[in-house]
Amino acid sequence: MKGGGFLARNIAAFTQALESVVVTEDLCHAPGLMQGLDPRVKVVTLMLFVILVGLALDFPLLIAIFILTLALVLLSKIPMALYLKRLLIFIPIFTAVIAIPALFITPGAPLLSIAGKTVITAQGARTAGLLIMRVVDSLSLGLLLIFTTPWTKFLQALRCLRLPALIVDILGMTYRYIFLLLHSANSMFLARQSRTIGGFSGAENRRWLGLALATTMIKSQHLSEEVYLAMLSRGYRGEIRTLNELSLRGRDFAWMAFALVTISSMLWSIYR
Repeated sequence: MKGGGFLARNIAAFTQALESVVVTEDLCHAPGLMQGLDPRVKVVTLMLFVILVGLALDFPLLIAIFILTLALVLLSKIPMALYLKRLLIFIPIFTAVIAIPALFITPGAPLLSIAGKTVITAQGARTAGLLIMRVVDSLSLGLLLIFTTPWTKFLQALRCLRLPALIVDILGMTYRYIFLLLHSANSMFLARQSRTIGGFSGAENRRWLGLALATTMIKSQHLSEEVYLAMLSRGYRGEIRTLNELSLRGRDFAWMAFALVTISSMLWSIYR
């Protein structure tokens, strides 16, 4: 049935989004290497690795960074299949938008010619390859941070690193309540499906979806006002306070030393 297929697909999408968050939160508390590090240390060192990726000019270095990231994934007890699945979702999109045009518009020595005309150049292939590997490395480092750091700890680390309190508060509220609204939308889809006999046309489905989106937006507006008033009544004066203080331990200093030595060695290989 048209209506059933439409509802089933959307219910499945909302449910999958909610389940993926639960899986990620569970991994953040696994007894792995990166989970045991101070979030401030992870944010700073992994950001340095991302900067290093942007400076890298050859494939061996980018491949070495990717292998190092995969080793950290294994030591952090993150399922490799789940990690690679999340990583490979973004690569085809990036390849289609940026890397593929670079194959054809970059001038240089012919690599592939058709009817006497150069289609792909060696420099274009190298440029596209470097772009893809840089994106792979940057995304893999970002996913490693996401999979090993609870969202509240990540925001706390950003605040300790002097990110403005307003931005941190907005990020925290967005993350918290976007899933509440997703759950509300999921409930609306389930309620409609449970009361549906037969199918709906495409126009009816679009009309109902528009009403559902409008209802969700109205709910979000009322919810934001209620949450803000509740925060003010509990003493909020521009910055959210946390009960757990961050502190550096021996493993954090050991990881910082390893990361700095590794990054320095790789930088030396680039500019020697």
